Amino acid sequence: MSCFSVISRNFSTSVTRAAIKNITVVGGGLMGSGIAQVSAQSGHNVTIVELNQEVLDKTHKSIQQSLQRVAKKVYKEKPQEGENFVSETLSRISTSTKIVDVVQDSDLVLEAIVENLSIKHKLFKSIDEIAPAKTIFASNTSSLSIGEIAAVCKRKDRFAGLHFFNPVPVMKLLEVVRTPETSDETYEQLMAWAKAIGKTAITCKDTPGFVVNRLLIPLLAEAIRMLERGDASPRDIDIAMKLGAGHPMGPIELADYVGLDTTNSVLNGWHENFPENPLFKPLPSLQKLVSEKKLGIKTGEGYYSYKK
Repeated sequence: MSCFSVISRNFSTSVTRAAIKNITVVGGGLMGSGIAQVSAQSGHNVTIVELNQEVLDKTHKSIQQSLQRVAKKVYKEKPQEGENFVSETLSRISTSTKIVDVVQDSDLVLEAIVENLSIKHKLFKSIDEIAPAKTIFASNTSSLSIGEIAAVCKRKDRFAGLHFFNPVPVMKLLEVVRTPETSDETYEQLMAWAKAIGKTAITCKDTPGFVVNRLLIPLLAEAIRMLERGDASPRDIDIAMKLGAGHPMGPIELADYVGLDTTNSVLNGWHENFPENPLFKPLPSLQKLVSEKKLGIKTGEGYYSYKK
C-alpha cells in the first residue's frame, strides 16, 4: 500500500535539498496521532508535542495499537515482517512536552490542537522567533482561516494549511491550503511531502471550509433544515442520500458521527464571519441538542439514539 512505502527519492534536485524530513506534530489527539503515524510509516522522523507526559503516553500506546492492526492486515502471511514494521515505525516517533526544544530541528511544525484562534496564535507566536528560517508552519484546522492563524507570524510565506481527514491512516485525501502569501517553494515542498506520506493532495485557496467541509457542512445543515420543517424523517433523508446519491452515510447520520458540537461550532463561526450567507444560518434543533449534551455517537444520543 502506498501509505506504507518508504519515502520516494525521485524528486528533482532542488526539492530533494529542501525535502521535509523532521516533523513536529503539536497535539496528540485523534488527528495528531494519525498524522504522526502516517509520517513515521513513510520514513519521516516525528516528534509529538503535548502539554503533559500522561497524554503523550496514551498517544504513543494508541499509535502502537493502530500500527499492530495495520501489520496484522498487511503482513498477515509474514508476521515477523509485521513486527519489524511496527518497531521500525515506532522508532521514528519521539515525544516531548517542550516545543521550544523540539522546533530547532523541525522542517515542518504542524498543529492539530483545539479549534480556538487565540490558542493557535499563542502557539505559533511562541515559536516563530526561535524556529529555523527553513521551518514551515502548518495548521490542520478544518474551519478557521489559515491567513488569520498565520497573522501573528513573520514567516507568512512559509505558512499553509494541511487539512487531513479522520481516520488519518485510512483517508487518502489531504487538502493543501494556500494563502496569498504562501510561497511557491513552500507549496511545492508540502505537495511533495503529501505524496511521500501516501496522500492524494488537492489545492485550494484559504476559503471557509476549504473544499470538503465547504460542501459538506451546508449539506448537513440543509438536511437538518428539511427535518426541522417536517419535510421528511431523519431515516428517510439518510436513506434518500445513500440510495439516491450513492453516499456511504446519510447527512443526519454523518452529523451524529462527526459530532453535533463540532458541526454547530463550524456553522456558528461561519455565520459570525459571513452573516449574509443563508447556508451558514444556525440551526435551532442542532443548538438544542448541543445544549442538552446530546452530541451524537460519542455521547450515545444525537438526532439518533445509540443506546442499547
